[in-house]
Amino acid sequence: MKRLAAILALGVLAAAFAVFGSGAGDGDAYLVRAEFRNAFSVIPGEDVKIAGVRVGSIEALDVTDRQTAAVTLKIEEPGFQDFRTDATCTIRPQSLIGEKFVECTPTQPKAQGAAPSPKLQRIASGEGEGEYRLPGLQASPVDLDLVNNTLRLPYRQRLSLILNELGAGLAGRGQDLNAIIRDADPGLKATDKVLKILASQNRVLADLARDSDTVMRPLARERGRVADFVQQADTTAQATAERRVDLERNLQRLPAFLRELRPTMARLGELGDQFTPVLSDLGRVAPDVNRFVSQLGPFTRSATTSLTSLGDTTVVGRDALLKSKPIIDDLRQFGIQAKPLSTNLDALLTSFKETGGVERLMDYLFYQVAAINGFDQFGHYLRAQLVVNLCSTYAVTNDPACSANFTGTESRSVTTRSAQSALDAIDDGRSPLLAKTDAVLRGMSPEDVRAATTTARQRDEAKPALAPLPARPAKGEAPLQLPAFLPSTGEATPQKTTPAPAPSATPGSASPATEGLLDYLLGGGG
Repeated sequence: MKRLAAILALGVLAAAFAVFGSGAGDGDAYLVRAEFRNAFSVIPGEDVKIAGVRVGSIEALDVTDRQTAAVTLKIEEPGFQDFRTDATCTIRPQSLIGEKFVECTPTQPKAQGAAPSPKLQRIASGEGEGEYRLPGLQASPVDLDLVNNTLRLPYRQRLSLILNELGAGLAGRGQDLNAIIRDADPGLKATDKVLKILASQNRVLADLARDSDTVMRPLARERGRVADFVQQADTTAQATAERRVDLERNLQRLPAFLRELRPTMARLGELGDQFTPVLSDLGRVAPDVNRFVSQLGPFTRSATTSLTSLGDTTVVGRDALLKSKPIIDDLRQFGIQAKPLSTNLDALLTSFKETGGVERLMDYLFYQVAAINGFDQFGHYLRAQLVVNLCSTYAVTNDPACSANFTGTESRSVTTRSAQSALDAIDDGRSPLLAKTDAVLRGMSPEDVRAATTTARQRDEAKPALAPLPARPAKGEAPLQLPAFLPSTGEATPQKTTPAPAPSATPGSASPATEGLLDYLLGGGG
């Protein structure tokens, strides 16, 4: 019985430890609540970094009552769970496909001996309860793709037009613009008075809106007579031709204007019919409009200082706009000159894509690589021919080994001996292809090379066949010796040999070890 009770007690303790132990990690998580004006394309689960090192992830997103984005940051590394009141966080791009991460600075650098900033306060209740609030709004930079959108058509052309017209309109008129802005303050005050009067006459305005519908409806119904009135006005205007000095230009343009005005008046009648519900709705919201106009007065008074500062700013901005005009002109000329190039480039790339140019380019690369790549018993090798003589170096004196430009008997004999020595290297294991190429480069004709190699092949066929080598050396025998240019792979004990004197290098020849190494690297095998 006691044993059963002990087992039950241990089970209860284990279950309690599992429950409370597993929940302790989540309850003690360090959650920081940061607010941003804009958290575009940020999703939960993305990284939180400090100095480029990942320390946590984005736990959740929310919208506050202040219409800001609240981002909950879960700091998982214990060494960074100590954010201060001067901490800052910034949303940055993770990659070019739109991923983001939040980069934070737990506290700002302090001078040596300075007191640290206070710790973040934990939210007791309400939004973000249990989290540590980061004071103020954090930075959320504008994405680069949004900035680049201003360079796309038609926005690029619109921006160019705005800058051109703004520069042309304000060029040399800085003082006038400054005077207009300064005189706008009394005008805004007068506008405020007018709006107050209109607010007090909202009933009259509502009646005017209803009566205007009544007036416009007959005009729309009798638009034929209205058109006749316009034509009669044209006749009357022509009768006043004696005042053509003052009215000649206007009267020349008036008939065309009146003819174009006829469909506009018809549409205006339809607009009057459709505008009735709008005016009815405007009458119902008249109290709200009245309150808005009443509250507009303090706003206009507060805006006086801003407008005065704006007037001072235009003095500096005028010089900047004047200096930027040559740059804008250069950009416009660049855009005009680059248009034919961009059009041709677009046509070229479109044709290249539609005619399968990309596939043909990839086929060329594939077949070109396959054409110069070979494979033999040693592995892959490059099909290339190596010039192994020294005759490619510029010289001012005659070299007997390089007889391409000398036709004397002595040089021809030296060339023949040098070429024959290149063919003799076949017996030492050199690649026949490289040996024949070397012989031709040393001056031997292709016919002589074929004759020499045929004679050497017949001589080799007349020799008795050699006994095949054993797969493994017999016990007590010396192990098989590999060529000097190949690394040893067996377990044989290296033998002490007396080093042979180094052969003297002669122009146009290479050592057997070097030739063997070239044969091994380039795929030669005899």
